[in-house]
Amino acid sequence: MELKNNTVLITGGGSGIGFALAKRFTKAGNQVIICGRRKEQLEIAKIKLPNLICYQVDVSQEKERLDFVARVTLEHPALNVLINNAGVQNRPAPLVEPQDWSKHRLEISTNLEAPIHLSLLFIPHLQKQTHPVIINVSSGLAFTPLSFMSTYCLTKAALHSFTMSLRHQLKATPIQVVELIPPAVNTDLGGTGLHTAGVNLDEFADHCMSKLEQGDLEFGFGTSEERRHFSREQLDQYFLTMNK
Repeated sequence: MELKNNTVLITGGGSGIGFALAKRFTKAGNQVIICGRRKEQLEIAKIKLPNLICYQVDVSQEKERLDFVARVTLEHPALNVLINNAGVQNRPAPLVEPQDWSKHRLEISTNLEAPIHLSLLFIPHLQKQTHPVIINVSSGLAFTPLSFMSTYCLTKAALHSFTMSLRHQLKATPIQVVELIPPAVNTDLGGTGLHTAGVNLDEFADHCMSKLEQGDLEFGFGTSEERRHFSREQLDQYFLTMNK
């Protein structure tokens, strides 16, 4: 992937992995656009990176996705990189107990429906660009789920599957399709303090930029890199260890 002279859109780019990538793409000489649900988080990101272009968008909502794609491609016709990074992680009650379906629905619509729909909406535009790329951010949990976050994990497993199919279907087009597979990273995903044992965010983001520059189409980091190469027996054993 060319790491400079791009116009890059990052969903969920106001914090965490999205913002860490936004900083690095900006520093590398790209125009970076971010979108997110929280106005205050976008404002903080803009203070930290004044060159950012920010849009308040809830990508879990179909109409907002449709309106946003129409607007951003009109206002930024050179947009050639889409990073589907926005994600929601809940920790619902055990599945044998009554459920708040709205929490499950939000994870599905944000983590899975949005990247699929946005990819499809942007393909006609990206095919006309130079060095177009779609990057989907899945998770090591796509390979070995945590049972108490079953819906979150299934969205990432499905996104991994979709990304493989998307890459295959677009192989005759100029669009590269990349899957970024994080392990647990020290961010505020799911709530403050829940991922402090995760890998360092800056170390992970630097690794991602290096892999993108090398042209890797699928990569993890640390434990997620190990898991994507595991045999079925190894995956089953890792699952049991994780879910003791």
